[in-house]
Amino acid sequence: MWLAGMLTACGLGFGPADSGAPADDTPKVSEARIRITPVDGARDVEADDPFTVEADDGRLTSVHVEDGDGEVVEGVFTADRSRWHPRSRLSLSEKYTVDAVAEDMGGRRAAKHAVFTTLVPKNTLIGYFTPEDGQTVGTGMIVSLDFNRPVADREAVERAVSVGSSPAVEIAPHWFGDRRLDFRPRERWRPGTKVTLSLRLRDVETAPGVYGVQSKDVTFDIGRDQTSTVDAAAHTLTVRRGGQVTRVLPISAGAPSNPTYNGSMVISEKLRLTRMNGDTVGFGGEYDIPDVPHAMRLTRSGTFVHGSYWAAPGTFGAANTSHGCVGLLDVKGGGTATPAGWFFAHSLVGDLVTVVNSHDRTVSPDNGLGGWNMAWEQWAAGT
Repeated sequence: MWLAGMLTACGLGFGPADSGAPADDTPKVSEARIRITPVDGARDVEADDPFTVEADDGRLTSVHVEDGDGEVVEGVFTADRSRWHPRSRLSLSEKYTVDAVAEDMGGRRAAKHAVFTTLVPKNTLIGYFTPEDGQTVGTGMIVSLDFNRPVADREAVERAVSVGSSPAVEIAPHWFGDRRLDFRPRERWRPGTKVTLSLRLRDVETAPGVYGVQSKDVTFDIGRDQTSTVDAAAHTLTVRRGGQVTRVLPISAGAPSNPTYNGSMVISEKLRLTRMNGDTVGFGGEYDIPDVPHAMRLTRSGTFVHGSYWAAPGTFGAANTSHGCVGLLDVKGGGTATPAGWFFAHSLVGDLVTVVNSHDRTVSPDNGLGGWNMAWEQWAAGT
C-alpha cells in the first residue's frame, strides 16, 4: 500500500495534472512574413524592374542570391533589416535564385525560396574590336570598335567602354557615324606600354530595345617603335626604328590614273598570301591575282603594301604602276630575302605608314585606322 501511494504521489507531483490543463506541444509559427519581388517563377523580368526582399513583422537575418553561373549577387540591408536590395541592376538573359530567412520578435524563423529569369533581348549589340587580346602591336595602333547595329545612345556606350594604359597617357574616343567608335592617344604609344580595352556593354540599352552583351577586358602590348615613309615621287619606302633609318626599299606606288592616298595609315592586317580582285574595289575586271604575297592592309578601301612578283624588277624605284597600292619586289609564293619579304617580317599590325608626294588627296580618317590624320583637338571633339 505504501508503494502504491508513493507512485501515486509521484504521478500527482510531476504529471500534467499539476496545471489542470492538457499540454500544447504544437510548435509556434513565426509571425515574420517574407516578400520577394519579382515573385517566384517570374519570367522576362526587365533589368530595371524592382528587385527586393522584404520582411513584415520581423527582420531579415540573411538573403542569399546567385545568378545562373553561381556568382553571388551582393546586396544592402536597411538599418532595421526589414528590406534588402542588390547593389547593382539585374542582368538580362539571366536566372536568379533567392533564399531569404527572417525572424520575428520571438526569435522564430521563417524562410522563403524563389527563382526568376530576366528578359532575353531580341536585339543585341556586339562590338567587334581591333586589336586582338594578347597581341603585340606597333606604336601607331588605334583601338577600333565596329558595332553590328546603329548606336542611338552614344553617351551610354561611352560610359560602358573605356581604354586605359600603363603608363597612363591621355586617350580620347571618336565616333565615325553610329556604328564605329575609335580610341587613340594624343601621340603614338610608347614602346612597352600595356593597353586595356574595357567592355562593360552587357545590359546597356544602346537604342530602343537593343542591349549590349559583352563584359570583358582586352589587353595588348605595344612593341618596338617603327614608322615607314613612302615617297611616291622618289619611289622609296624608308623604314625607321626609334627614329633611326634602318632600310630604304625601292617601291612602285599608284599610277597617275590611280594614285596612292597621301597621309598616315596603320597596318591593320598581315596576310602571307591573299587574292586581289579588281571587282571588289571598283576596278572591274582589270586584275584578278589569286596569290599576292606579303600583303599588309592600310585602308578598308583596298590599299595594301604588298609583294609584286609580276612586275619587272626595273619598275621598283623607277615608276608608279599600281592601282593605288604600294608594291615591293617579290617572287611568286613570297620570298624571305626579297624586299617585300623583309618588310613583312619586320612589320607589326599597328605600325604607321605615311605616304607623301602622291598626286591624290589625304586618306579619310575613317578609311582604315586613319585617325592620325586628324588634329588632336578635332579628334577629341568627336565624342
